[in-house]
This record gives sequence, C-alpha cells and structure tokens, in this order.
Amino acid sequence: MIHIVLFEPEIPGNTGNIMRTCVATDTKLHLIRPLGFSLDEAHLKRSGVNYIDKLDYVVYDNWEDFKSRNQGDFYYFTRYGHKPHTSFDYSDSSREIYLIFGKESTGIPKEILQQDLDHCMRIPMTKNVRALNLSNCAAICVYEVLRQQNYRDLLREEPHKGADYLERPEVF
Repeated sequence: MIHIVLFEPEIPGNTGNIMRTCVATDTKLHLIRPLGFSLDEAHLKRSGVNYIDKLDYVVYDNWEDFKSRNQGDFYYFTRYGHKPHTSFDYSDSSREIYLIFGKESTGIPKEILQQDLDHCMRIPMTKNVRALNLSNCAAICVYEVLRQQNYRDLLREEPHKGADYLERPEVF
C-alpha cells in the first residue's frame, strides 16, 4: 500500500488537494498533529474535499505516535535531500511505502531526517524556487510510485461516459 504522511500540515487547501489525490489513487493519508486547520466537515468542504467519505486517513498526536503504529519503507521529502524522487525502486506493490512530507513553512525537522539520510530525497527543480507546492509534490511522488507499479488496479478509462467517448460523434 502507498501512504502519504503529512507532518504538521499548515494549509488546509494543500491538505484538501492531497486528500483528493489519496482518494483518486487509493492511497492512505496520515496526518501528524498539530494541524494548522480544523478537520471538521465545514472546513474540509471549504478546502475542496468532496470525497471525505471515501478517504482512508488517520490522525496522530505526534511523530512518535505515528512511528509506533506504522512499519514499512519511509521516504522523506526535503529540499535538502540529495537523491531525486525517481532514484528508488517502488515496484514491489506488496511493500508498505510511506511518502513523508513536512509542514509548508519549515519541512520535516532535521532530527527526523538525520535518522535516515539514505531515504531523504528532493524533486529536482531550478534554483529559482525554494520548493514546489506541497500538494503538487505529493501528487508527483504518488504517481511515480504508481508508475513503477504499473498503476495497479486504477482505471485507465473514464468510467462515466464510456471507453469510446472520444470516438463517438457528438449528438446535439
């Protein structure tokens, strides 16, 4: 299974976008407190989360609580990482893969990163920006894992209008 872990996320819109990505990709979301927003229904709807009933997520009190309850391959995304996100083999879909992202303002604490430097990575980009938007990073990385796993059981055709939608003539 693929997991996205948000360490102390601050911006509800980013988390809302990531929630939608998780539902679309059958990815489990882990939120580590403190959160910079409320998880009540009204706040989530304002953040664009229309699929909350389909989201598999857990909230933890802190990093230690998260670590004590989860095991698998942990990958840390940081602008200080030296390896690109594509440099790891995620192809074994039987493994528990945790993609860990830090809070928008300061990232993942250095003390956590120093415990596993071999799994610290960054998404390559120019020197003109410090970092990409958190929800974009999460989507890029989840889809790299899925690409290596041949997209598992995800739909490859739009389910509502049919596989032949583009080939059918328009009816007015």
